[in-house]
Amino acid sequence: MSNLIISPHPLVAHKLAKLRNNETEPKKFRELVQEIAALLTYEATADLSLTPVSITTPIASMECQSLKDKIGLVPILRAGLGMVEGVWELIPNAEVWHIGLFRDERTLKPVQYYNKLPLEPTVSVCLILDPMLATGGSASACADLLKQWGVKKIKFVGIIGAPEGIQLMQLHHPDVQIHLAAMDERLNEKGYIVPGLGDAGDRQFGTG
Repeated sequence: MSNLIISPHPLVAHKLAKLRNNETEPKKFRELVQEIAALLTYEATADLSLTPVSITTPIASMECQSLKDKIGLVPILRAGLGMVEGVWELIPNAEVWHIGLFRDERTLKPVQYYNKLPLEPTVSVCLILDPMLATGGSASACADLLKQWGVKKIKFVGIIGAPEGIQLMQLHHPDVQIHLAAMDERLNEKGYIVPGLGDAGDRQFGTG
């Protein structure tokens, strides 16, 4: 699993425990999703390209480094929306492009219902954001769309993944790094991650 990176950070583990807790209410749940998303993005962006830039401090002029890559965030609706604010705290100039995919509860396959990507790519790196990598169908379909769009560098940033979803992504997109807070045991018969944290969308938006 060379393209799978599970965060070893103690703060991620601590916040994930609170996120999983059934007693965590939507407001706190949303805050935790944002915080974990920021921590994972910090790790996922360690290899971004830099370019030299000249600045003047209050004391003297000097040469520094500035981000060269233009970043795009692609939250998979709707649960992925909750991760955007956390990433924006680190990369406030990142563009956000929305792709709507839902999982057919009968077939567990992704169905696309919304896509507003422009004709030509406007970013050099895309981060797919989705708290749960369950079957992997939505993440794989999203990566397909981004590659068709012309993006060369894609990463998936999630919170919890199931072995089934991770394997599907690795089969279809071995070049896409997968950044997670944890890999759980399995999927149940309804396609939910076990032990997981329930439905991330419902818990964020209070619709469960």
